[in-house]
Amino acid sequence: MLPVVFSVICIFSAVWSVLTGTGAETAAAVLDGAGRAVEVTLALLGVMGLWSGVMAVFSEIGAIKKLAGLMKPITRLIFREPCEEAVACLAANLLGVGNAATPLGISALKKMQGGKSVITDDGIMLTVLCCSGVSIVPTTVLALRGAAGAGIMFELLPIIWGVGSVGALISIILTKLLCKVFRHRGGRT
Repeated sequence: MLPVVFSVICIFSAVWSVLTGTGAETAAAVLDGAGRAVEVTLALLGVMGLWSGVMAVFSEIGAIKKLAGLMKPITRLIFREPCEEAVACLAANLLGVGNAATPLGISALKKMQGGKSVITDDGIMLTVLCCSGVSIVPTTVLALRGAAGAGIMFELLPIIWGVGSVGALISIILTKLLCKVFRHRGGRT
């Protein structure tokens, strides 16, 4: 469905630019946008490469396991049975390296499922928390702002931390509530 919507938007935009006499400007904007996309991609590639390397070093020296150990008391409040992979996945997300957190998350979900075909409450909670956007070092946001030439970078961190924390808290509360409602109705075990 998304390709159809995108195609309709592109066709409508092209027709509209011809009808309004702004075809040349539209063509220039398309080419300029394609060039900027390459620049942003390269900037993100550099940042992701850097943080993936940092995460590999952290993993080798045991820092991820230590952070996971520090987070364990908190995760016991959130999960019924927190596994080390889930805590490490959340720790990687907090450090802003979602691409390093993805394999950890997949491994954690497999372990949490325990062979069940229906996702468990802990699996739902992990997925929701990984998508909630809470991060101590929001590398992707900082990289995108840097590539766009933004003048304000690190001054936004307190706002990002606040919004991410509130979003994560609301996500936890709603997930716990909805899991109880659906378990009570017999929708899941």
